Amino acid sequence: MVRAALDAARAADPADVPVGAVVFDAEGRELARAANAREASGDPTAHAEVLALRQAAAVHGDGWRLEGATLAVTLEPCTMCAGALVLARVSRVVFGAWEPKTGAVGSLWDVVRDRRLTHRPQVRGGVLEADCAALLDDFFRTHRLG
Repeated sequence: MVRAALDAARAADPADVPVGAVVFDAEGRELARAANAREASGDPTAHAEVLALRQAAAVHGDGWRLEGATLAVTLEPCTMCAGALVLARVSRVVFGAWEPKTGAVGSLWDVVRDRRLTHRPQVRGGVLEADCAALLDDFFRTHRLG
């Protein structure tokens, strides 16, 4: 699943940080995929996870509820994205690289496992971590030099 998210990340606009997200239904079928598009769209909420969740909700049979779904993403979700996936009732989150500066699924915060929430998805981090981190490292190395 994270390999599909890596493919989505590679399709990001060259100006955007290459983060990809893919939503799968309970049977493992792909519902939606997206890459970060903040720069391309001028939308501060256009993170890959939010865009993929919106698309998945549009095609999923139960409206906005994505119960049974898995969100695979190349980078640990931020607080906005963690909140969105909790509100969408995603059942499982699988991500690649940890994000110690803004991560909200275990690094800096742990929004998705807060016991005060009525929905808490399963989480697995560090899947294909080196591949996901390398994609980001290459992007930032290029953008800092250029």
